[in-house]
Amino acid sequence: MKAYLLDPVIARYVFEHSTPPDPLLERLEKESAEATGEDAAKQISPDQGGFLTMITQIVAPTVAVEVGTFTGYSSVCIARGLSGGRLHCFDVSEEWTSMARRYWRDAGVADRVTLTLGPALETLAAFDETIDLAFLDADKENYPGYYELLISRMRPGGLLIVDNTLRRGHVADPAHDEATTAHIRRFNDLVVKDPRVTVYMLPVADGMTMIRKR
Repeated sequence: MKAYLLDPVIARYVFEHSTPPDPLLERLEKESAEATGEDAAKQISPDQGGFLTMITQIVAPTVAVEVGTFTGYSSVCIARGLSGGRLHCFDVSEEWTSMARRYWRDAGVADRVTLTLGPALETLAAFDETIDLAFLDADKENYPGYYELLISRMRPGGLLIVDNTLRRGHVADPAHDEATTAHIRRFNDLVVKDPRVTVYMLPVADGMTMIRKR
């Protein structure tokens, strides 16, 4: 649980009154932490995982896309929410996505997932399907490029969810000029001014922005 923005007591109450992760996700979270060390912070939290599954169930996408798969926690959650659609994952790491592949098999969702390895600015540019739902959680400096590639391929009414958009609240502090925070601040300003979309930011974990294409 990443309680960066909520009072820890409230965050714990919210977590305890939401459907908990199952043993497979708990195992994946633990193995990712052991294998990746500090990089484990890249993984979404269990409360975000439950949110992604429910959103996927609500949207019922035929084509879902994830940019930034890492060890597979978020992709398992999205794939579990599918009802006949397919999840297309884009990542650059063969090492970490090898763990994701294993957990897709263990979760019984491997037949719903396609993984494309390579720089996503290039591989997404070659993706020619209409997107219903997308989740973006990759390198922050390239968020604007990923955003344009995703939104331009998204159907009207499609939904894009973007992670880490509040950076522990640092985006609201002009004095905080660390590079990643500056990238996210510029991305947030870009999105809210885009006439093609409507936007709502959620103070979940490190901030999740829901972007609906008009």
